[in-house]
Amino acid sequence: MVHTFTAENFATEVLNSDIPVFVDFYADWCGPCKMMSPVIDKLADEFDGRIKVGKINVDDESEIAAQFNIMSIPNMKFFKGGKVVDEVVGAIPKAAMKAKFEANV
Repeated sequence: MVHTFTAENFATEVLNSDIPVFVDFYADWCGPCKMMSPVIDKLADEFDGRIKVGKINVDDESEIAAQFNIMSIPNMKFFKGGKVVDEVVGAIPKAAMKAKFEANV
């Protein structure tokens, strides 16, 4: 399951989560973001219960994007204990993304 993170639920869903959280900062107009979407959906199912997966539309949530210095998208960050512990910028192959998930469980 892929969650939608917003300014209203970001602290609860991401910063205060008991499990690691993967956040995909994207925009609807972004080609590489669209390419990564099915990969992220599959990994969300595969890692369900171990990593919470969600997306933030940078056009709708510009304050959160600015808070985490999102300058280019897709920009994907792993959070543990409310802090960013890893990130991926740009589209990468599924195997490389899966390795990132495994490293951040």
